[in-house]
Amino acid sequence: MKAEMKKNDKLAKTLIYLVSSVVFLVVVSLRYLKFTNVNLGFNVHVLAKANALINGTVAVLLVAALVAVKKKNFEAHKKLMKGAIYLSVLFLVTYIGHHMFAGETEFPKDHALRGFYLVILSTHIVLAAVILPFILFTAYRALIAEFPAHKKLAKYTWPIWFYVAVTGVVVYFMISPYYH
Repeated sequence: MKAEMKKNDKLAKTLIYLVSSVVFLVVVSLRYLKFTNVNLGFNVHVLAKANALINGTVAVLLVAALVAVKKKNFEAHKKLMKGAIYLSVLFLVTYIGHHMFAGETEFPKDHALRGFYLVILSTHIVLAAVILPFILFTAYRALIAEFPAHKKLAKYTWPIWFYVAVTGVVVYFMISPYYH
C-alpha cells in the first residue's frame, strides 16, 4: 500500500498535540460550561444514547479492523479504521453537546454497584483523556505508509481505544436510569 499523505513529522506532531490539547481543554471546560436552562426542544439525554451507540459501533469496527488486518485484508482494515475515527469525531460532538446541556447525573451513593461503576468510570475517563494523541499518531504512521511504526503503536493504541469504547457503553447503561 502506498502513502496517502506526504511525511512531515514536525507538522504532524504539532497538529496532533494541538488537536489533542484543544479537545482535552474543551472536555475539561465542560465542567464549567453548562447551559441546563436552555430548552433544545428535545430530551438532551438522547445525545448520551447516541454516544453509547457510537461507542458500541466503534468497538465493533475496531474488532472488525483487527480481524481484517490479521487476514491481511489491508484495504478493509483501512476503511474500518477510518470509520472508527470518523465516528469518534461524531462521538466527541455529541458528547460535548450532552454535557453542555444535560447537567450532572450522579450514581446513587447507596447502590451496591457504585464501587464498580466508579472504577469503570475513572479508568474510562483517564484512558479516554490519554488515548487521542496515540490514535492520531498511529493513524498518521499508516497514512504515510510507515507500517512497522504503525503496527508497533497499534499494539498499545488498539486495546486502550477498544477499552474506552466498550466502557463508554457500560457507563451509559449504568448511569442512564438516573438521568432526570
